[in-house]
Parts: sequence; C-alpha cells; structure tokens
Amino acid sequence: MEIVLATRNKKKVEEIRRITAGLPITVRSLDDFPGCPETVEDRDTFALEVGRFTGKPALSDDSGLEVDALHGAPGVHSAYFAPDATSGNDPRNYHKLLHDLERAPDGKRTARFVCCIALAFPDGRVETFFGRAEGRIGREPRGQKGFGYDPVFLPEGFDRTFAEMTAEEKDALSHRGKALGLLARYLRGLPA
Repeated sequence: MEIVLATRNKKKVEEIRRITAGLPITVRSLDDFPGCPETVEDRDTFALEVGRFTGKPALSDDSGLEVDALHGAPGVHSAYFAPDATSGNDPRNYHKLLHDLERAPDGKRTARFVCCIALAFPDGRVETFFGRAEGRIGREPRGQKGFGYDPVFLPEGFDRTFAEMTAEEKDALSHRGKALGLLARYLRGLPA
C-alpha cells in the first residue's frame, strides 16, 4: 500500500519513514505530487484533501508541546510559538520557551509532547492515533540531533534531551513513535 505524507516538513518525513520502515507500505511525500495544492488548515484534517487529490491514503501528523507552567502553551501554536519564527524547526521557538520559563523552578518545568496521526482514505474515512511523551524542559539547549523542541525536552526518566539521543532511542520514547506504533498495528490488520 502507498501512503502519502501530508506534510512538507522534511525532518518529519524522514522521521516517519524511519519509524515505518518495517511496515508493508511505501511512504511517499508531497514532493512526489508537485501539483498538490497548498491547503489552508481550516478543516478536520489536511490528510483528507491530500488523499482526495492523490487518490491514495494520506497521513498527517499534528504535534505540539504542552508546558504545565505555561498552562499548556505553546500547544497548537508550537510550530510558530515565537512571533518571528519562520517554521516549526526554528530555534527561535525553543529560545522563546526558555525565556518564558526562566523563573520556573525545576519542579514546575513539566511538559509533554502530544501527537495525533490521522490516516485519511480517499473515500473520506479517517482513522486517528494518539501518542504522548512526558518529560520536562531543560534550562538550555543540548544536542545536535532531532528538530523542533528536541534540544530542550528531557523525556521522563532521562537526563538527556531528545536531541542528544540516537534516532532509535528517541523513536522508542517519542509521541510520534508511540502514535505511529498504533498506526502500525492498525496497518498490519489491513488486507495487503
């Protein structure tokens, strides 16, 4: 089965391809469909529009970081948390987060990544899968791997950020890895 990733985020495409490598699917990106129009995200899922355009099942990922001391922010605004951020991978986002948490004591820096994966079929049917990664926000960015808030997020039980972990370590702990694990179980139950 071919599945189209409904994202133009190259780091997200790379991570999803890596995590789904053992599944009986071929993962395609929007780059494989140059005519796919840009979509305003004002409906239930971007994947529905991509699925209808390509005629193939489409997968979208909506992830965010919820910080308890900030009453759940940045949440749905994670990709553009800093007013001058140009993408979800922009370090200005985590620098703003660190600034906003400057006075928060270590015990009040709890946070979680939340991920919702939507698999939309061309007929309009949608299946959703959720994953969470509990942890805390560090005091400074550490590590060179990953993307987004990975340099400041320390998963529960670890003293290393996601950006200091190998891809395999992060995948086993991450919100996206957990949601994709549920997707994998679902896909294994589908006829080939």
